[in-house]
Amino acid sequence: MKHILTLLFVVFTCQISFAQDSTAALKTLPSISLKDLDGNSVDISDYGRSGKITVISFWATWCGPCKKELKNINEHLEEWTELYNMQLVAISTDDSRNTVKVKPFVNGQAWDFDVLLDVNQELMRALNAPNVPFTLIVDESGNIVYTHLGYQEGDEFALEEKLKELSGKK
Repeated sequence: MKHILTLLFVVFTCQISFAQDSTAALKTLPSISLKDLDGNSVDISDYGRSGKITVISFWATWCGPCKKELKNINEHLEEWTELYNMQLVAISTDDSRNTVKVKPFVNGQAWDFDVLLDVNQELMRALNAPNVPFTLIVDESGNIVYTHLGYQEGDEFALEEKLKELSGKK
């Protein structure tokens, strides 16, 4: 039993490491069109050309840690936006059956950031993102400079440290 647990731990750790390494190999956001909550097309690569630090968080309505992460980031968003010249984009990975739940959920949260839909998980695949929650940071020059898989309470403070570093506020 001990050997099985050790083997599972090693396999899981390797998968996470591989996922982060393969995402890091993609240096900029791909040109992929997603829909916003009103059905308008948005090219995700435009966020890489905005001149701002962009935090992109992949989430789903069924994912408790995802919703907690976005709630906690949202609590700091106004301050971070001013301090670090940043923006947040939340990308729902809910499939076509659950997409109808996204807009009512978001409206109930009073989130003041862009929410896009990756219904077919095309962007997730292009970034080799293995699961949600998955967060990445794109610097002001459009380069993907940070990725993080999963969420634990307090991870938003590590995210802020990276924002400080990128904005030269550290």
